[in-house]
Amino acid sequence: MTHEKVFRAIGIRETKLTFGQRLQKDLRRNKYKYLIVLPVLIFLAVFCYKPMYGIIIAFKDYRPSIGILESKWVGLKYFQMYFNDPYFGRTLRNTFFLGGGSLLFGFWAPIVFALLLNEVRNIKFKKFVQTTTYLPHFISIVVVCSMISLFCQNDGIITDLAVAFGAKREPLLQNAKYFRPIYYISGIWQNFGWDSIIYLAALTSIDPALYEAVEIDGGGRGAKMWHITLPGIKTQIIILLILAIGGILGADFEKVLNLYNSLTYETADVISTYTYRVGLQNGSYSYGTAIGLFNSLVNVTFLATTNMISKKFADIGLF
Repeated sequence: MTHEKVFRAIGIRETKLTFGQRLQKDLRRNKYKYLIVLPVLIFLAVFCYKPMYGIIIAFKDYRPSIGILESKWVGLKYFQMYFNDPYFGRTLRNTFFLGGGSLLFGFWAPIVFALLLNEVRNIKFKKFVQTTTYLPHFISIVVVCSMISLFCQNDGIITDLAVAFGAKREPLLQNAKYFRPIYYISGIWQNFGWDSIIYLAALTSIDPALYEAVEIDGGGRGAKMWHITLPGIKTQIIILLILAIGGILGADFEKVLNLYNSLTYETADVISTYTYRVGLQNGSYSYGTAIGLFNSLVNVTFLATTNMISKKFADIGLF
């Protein structure tokens, strides 16, 4: 018997609340929860959504002296200008290589690390390893880039290592062919420990009885990892993969900006750094905004496409 029938049986008429009344009731009941969320909502509104109004200057010949609304409307002029720009191919290629390479080499590192760390039974050693691998994430990107620059100088430790493998002794960051490997390796070192936290947290939710069942069937650690552990974190892997592919054109702007120079533009200059140069340094605000908007649209397209494929084949997605 439903609650409506119960109310009618005892002579009580159920009162249907309007949307405003339900909202008022919910606000009274959860007021402290909403207060906790309020600063975050204000931050997003002020620093994320309000600035989106400025996207309109990508379609205008923006002049700061007359403002956004009074500037002349030029449509897709600056998008066409970028597509015909001699640096369009270079920046797009470098962004794909840096973002795609980071995804290819770096995405699996925290998964492998979490799986290996999950097999460690010495708690003290496990905590020491976790703390050690988390630390690089909290180092300022400027400090990290300074360390990399120091280690890659003519007499730096990374240069010595490269020379031991047959490379020519030279400042590595002044050679374009070394920029991408340095970017990939330093990115993995900086992030794999921190990124493994999500997987380690997911591993704690796996029922230990499943591992016991594998043991009864005669399976070893490899069987447990393949049949229990990996399926247990499949959802987290797919969700983070969708997000990573959605940001494939979002190469780390600050890191590239602090590491590259005119000698390495051929392999290091990405869309975001080119936007910075033409938009802020050269004062071409409309052109820079158009380039940035193009970058964002491509990322959103990748995100939506990957999410659609994931929903179709794995029934897992962000939306």
